[in-house]
Amino acid sequence: MKTTPEHNQRIASMTFASVYPHYVTKVEKKDRTIEELHQVITWLTGFTEKDIQKLIDEKVTFEAFFDKANLNPNAHLIKGVICGYRIEEIDNPLTQQVRYLDKLVDELAKGRKMEKILRS
Repeated sequence: MKTTPEHNQRIASMTFASVYPHYVTKVEKKDRTIEELHQVITWLTGFTEKDIQKLIDEKVTFEAFFDKANLNPNAHLIKGVICGYRIEEIDNPLTQQVRYLDKLVDELAKGRKMEKILRS
């Protein structure tokens, strides 16, 4: 499924800080922890807990968030459908990276084992 330029721009300009509370709510509602959420974010991006908090405080856009990230070399192993899009078919790299993060959070909330989520 192809994303539109408008869709890609909207994702690029969204702030990580605006979405992060939704991630927290989603995982905590399913009895997962913020520490586990941070473990997933760290695996994908290379950010430390301190980095994550700083990016939230600075209200960086997803574009800046992923520009600063050191994407995990196994990120390409994240496959499936999220928000109606098959991740491996998304043609915009930034949109695909945001959907990687969404998919990992979704898997965490669904109770998947951490070693499966982290594609180890």
